[in-house]
Amino acid sequence: QVLLVESGGGLIQAGDSLRISCAASGRTFRSGSMGWFRQAPGKEREVVASINWSGSATYYVDSVKGRFTISRDNVENTLYLQMNSLKPEDTAVYYCASSRSILLLTTKSGYDYWGQGTQVTVSS
Repeated sequence: QVLLVESGGGLIQAGDSLRISCAASGRTFRSGSMGWFRQAPGKEREVVASINWSGSATYYVDSVKGRFTISRDNVENTLYLQMNSLKPEDTAVYYCASSRSILLLTTKSGYDYWGQGTQVTVSS
């Protein structure tokens, strides 16, 4: 069993920065790929970024490249997403997810535990 708890969401203005976190407990945190996903109202959940077990490889969806940075602390069992130059279209509920895979996963497939989500709202 893995428990994932996101935090750090909120209401911010366009152009500002925000860092959200995901605290993990249960299965060994450093054993698999982790990811951040988001879901806006009326849209499907999409991958935002992912990171492999060691942090040596990352993936970003095109719309956030150069603005978002995913990182992980395998000692503190925490996943982070630093979001800069935020835009109104980044508004969504952000979820973290964990997997057992040692490979870098870039889709929802393979992720077996999900957090409850944290709301990020970017005003124009």
